[in-house]
This record gives sequence, C-alpha cells and structure tokens, in this order.
Amino acid sequence: MADPIDDHHRLAPNGAVDVVLISTYELGRQPFGLASPAAWLRDTGAVVELQDLAVHALDLRSIESARMVGFYVPMHTATRLAEPVLEKVRSVNPDARIAFFGLYAPLNAARLRSLGAEVILGGEFEEGLVEFWKSIVAGAESPALPAISLARQRFRAPDRAGLPGLDRYARLQVDPATTRVTGYTEASRGCKHLCRHCPIVPVYDGTFRIVPADVVLADIGAQVAAGAQHVTFGDPDFFNGPAHATRLIRRLHDEFPALTYDVTIKVEHLLGNADLLPVLVETGCILVTSAIESFDDTVLSSLAKGHTGADVAAAIDRLRSVGLALNPTFLPFTPWTTAAGYAAFLSNVAELDLIGAISPIQYAIRLLIPAGSRLLELPDVAALVGEFDENQLAYPWRHPDPALDELHGQILAAVEVGEKAGSGRHEMFEKIWELAQSAAGTNEAPPPMREARDIATVPYLTEPWYC
Repeated sequence: MADPIDDHHRLAPNGAVDVVLISTYELGRQPFGLASPAAWLRDTGAVVELQDLAVHALDLRSIESARMVGFYVPMHTATRLAEPVLEKVRSVNPDARIAFFGLYAPLNAARLRSLGAEVILGGEFEEGLVEFWKSIVAGAESPALPAISLARQRFRAPDRAGLPGLDRYARLQVDPATTRVTGYTEASRGCKHLCRHCPIVPVYDGTFRIVPADVVLADIGAQVAAGAQHVTFGDPDFFNGPAHATRLIRRLHDEFPALTYDVTIKVEHLLGNADLLPVLVETGCILVTSAIESFDDTVLSSLAKGHTGADVAAAIDRLRSVGLALNPTFLPFTPWTTAAGYAAFLSNVAELDLIGAISPIQYAIRLLIPAGSRLLELPDVAALVGEFDENQLAYPWRHPDPALDELHGQILAAVEVGEKAGSGRHEMFEKIWELAQSAAGTNEAPPPMREARDIATVPYLTEPWYC
C-alpha cells in the first residue's frame, strides 16, 4: 500500500500547498483534530496538507508555499511542543497566516498571539478555520472570530487523506502476543460536567454537542477500510448522552461486528447507567477508561468529581461483573495529598486488584493548573499558586509540605527508570510502595494481592494516558 503522505502530495499541483495543519501530540492517536477541519477546508477547494509531528519530522517544503498554517493544540503537552515549531514555520515563511485551534488555544490566547498567532479558536473550531481561510483567499483582514465558539455545526466526516497510516500509531495490546490496529473518533464534544481541574470546562462550561451517528460511522468505516481492528471513542464522557451512545454502538456492531472499541466514562455514569454496561459488552467494548483521580473523599470533593471513594469500588465491581476491563487514571499529587494519604492510595490500588491495570506513570501525575482553571476559585489553591508561567503554560505551585514534592520527584524518577528497564507493573508498584512507606514514616508490607490481574490479561492501549 502506498504511503498516504505521498498520495496526498500528489494531490497538490506542482507541489503547491494552500494550508498546512499541524499536530504535535495527541496521545498516540491519528489526529482527529487535523482530519476534521481538513474535510471542511478541502470542501472549499483548498489544498490541505496534514503533518503529525508525533510520527514524522516537520516538512518545511510545504510550509514555504502555504498561505495558512494551523496548529492543533488539544492538550498542554501539544501546546508547549508547538512553540518551537512555530519558530521554524516563521523562519521559512514569515508571511504565512497563523491559527491555533483546540482546547488549549483560548486558554493560552495571550501567549500564542504574542508568538504570532492571528486567530485563536476553541470549542467548535471548524467553521472558524474556514472563515479564516476564506478571508485569506479574498485578501481581506481576518474576521472577528470568537476565541470560543459553541455554535451548532453541521458535522462532516473527517478526511484523513495525508495522515500516516494507522499502523504508525498506538495499538490495543490484547495480550502479550496480540495487538490490534486502533483508530480514533468522537461521538460527542464538550462535557456537561464541571470538574474543577478539567481543561474542557473553561471552554465548554457544561455544554456538550452530539455528533450525528451517520458522521461517526462514516469516519469509523473509513478507518476500518484503512486497517482498523479497534476504535477508541475520545468523547470526554461517552455517557453524557447515553441514548445517543446506545443507538450508535448498536449500529456500529451491526455494521462492523468484528470491531472492538473502548470508551471513557465517569464513575457516576458507570453507576447511574449500570443497565447499559451489558450493552457495551454485547456491541464489542472491551475497555473502559475512567478518571478516578483519587479514593480520598476530601480530594474528590475539592476536584468536584461527582463521586466518592466508595463509588469507585462499586463501579469496579459493576464493570467486573459484566466482564469489562478498566483503565483507571489518577491524580495522586494534589495540594491536599498527604504522605499518609498517598500510602493509603496505594493500599486501595492493591486491595481493589488494580495494579495490573494501571500504567505506572499514573502514580506520578501531579495536578496541573492551566489558565482559566476552576481550581483557582478555591481559596486554598489561589493562596498557593504563583504568577502564571508563560513558558510552562500553567500556574506553578508547591505543596505546603515540601516532603510531598520530594516524594513526587522520587516516584517520577522511579517510573522513568522502571520503564527504561522494562520492569513489570507489579515490580514497579512494589518500588513505589517502598518510597511511599518511607515518606510516611512507616514500614508496612504491601497488602496481600489477589490473584494478579497481570498486564498479560488486562487489555491496554500502548500509549500511556497523559496530558
């Protein structure tokens, strides 16, 4: 099969490119955030090239002729990585018109404009990119576009022509000997919840938009034709619209009965929609990601997560009762974390038999406070943070107990060493347990582990969940 990048270059007459859309990082996925606006822009007649710098190096040849360059920044890491790329773009084509789009664009609008961004688009960004392109073609000034748009768009099936093949991206690891080529799509956008630490909230503010099932299925069909054996639904919460989700997955299974998929669902929705869990299994779901964050009710309340530690245990039982694997994500280092609390967190992980299901980096995740965060509404957080750091794109904070920052550094280093050495998840857990016990001034042995749900039997995506 020909390289899809080469195929797309042949679409451009004499190698001329009108628009280059760039993604720097999107969790090991083929970037939906490039494919979706590409469909809209190509419908106007624009010659669009897509560059995913997580997979291949920046191609400056296309940049030289581009009239518009757009950077997709759905995440903190992606935004930081985009800055040096913008410098290279400017060096070879100072006349290119620059747009930044995605969740982190409006959150960092001042910084990005200071670097040369002309248009900032968050929320529903496709129509805005088209308007920007049309103004360029017309030789007009850029339109006065809102930095955040929650307009109801007529969604179109993404156009993935020009992106690297799906085999270049993260896969589903079913067992040590079996992987599945994995696609990615979105059945909804935004979220109706207001978790304080979530970057979606400052942009969507409790709003979510449903993508029509026909559009989602057309996107999945194209990826299946390109080799996808499994699909990740990237919705912030797949059960924000449970009726829509149920109709969609039933149609999905009817059209692609061999296809498996994974979804992200909040703990409260796993409990509130427990009757739908068997439907997930019947239609091919084999993995559920849930942002558990903590087992500590004080921390969960501060984050406005909408669940308790007891709810977590109940949700895990529900998932196991129907045969669904859990990919739990955590936020163990917060201003409210104590040394004893971190040790208790590890005890809960072991007692709930989650060690084999957790990517070790999850033990070292530290609270990030971006611009616009609802965490700043909390007096104890507002008193803790320093001035916004334009280089780090976050509010810096130090734990009231310096020993917790030291423990974080030790655990992060242990995870990095373990990953390089190829250590197993149980082995790394035991090392982290030792560090936590030392910080807490205790010397307890790890609690007896149940029959190990080892990595060999827990399906997982080969790119760890990160931010």
